[in-house]
Amino acid sequence: MKQRLGYLAAFFLVLLLEIFIGVFIQDNFIRPYVGDMLVTVLLCCLCRVILPRLSPAIPVFLFSAVVEGLQWLGVTEKLGLQGTVMGIILGSTFDWKDLFCYALGCIAFAVTDRLLNKKND
Repeated sequence: MKQRLGYLAAFFLVLLLEIFIGVFIQDNFIRPYVGDMLVTVLLCCLCRVILPRLSPAIPVFLFSAVVEGLQWLGVTEKLGLQGTVMGIILGSTFDWKDLFCYALGCIAFAVTDRLLNKKND
C-alpha cells in the first residue's frame, strides 16, 4: 500500500509537470521531447498504482506505439476528432522521434523503478 501511494504521488507530480509544460513552455525541445518522455513515465506510474505487480514499461511503450501508429494512419482526421478532447489525446502528427522519446521515458521509468525497488528489498 505504501508503495502504491508513492507511485500515486509521482503520478500527480508528473501530471502537474506535464500541465505546466503544456501551458507555459513554448519551445522546440522541452515541450515536444521531454513532454513525450514524461507522458510514458506518467502512464507507468498510473499502471503501478492500479496494478502494483505489473512491470509497466513494455506495455506502456507498446500502447504509446499503437497511438503513434494511429496518428500515422490519420485516424483523428478520418473519425472527425480534430479539436476534441479525444483528438488531442490521440494526436494527429506521426513522428519517429516521438517513439524514441516514449522508449526513453519507459527506460527511465524501468531503471528508476528497479533501483527504488532494489533499495526497498
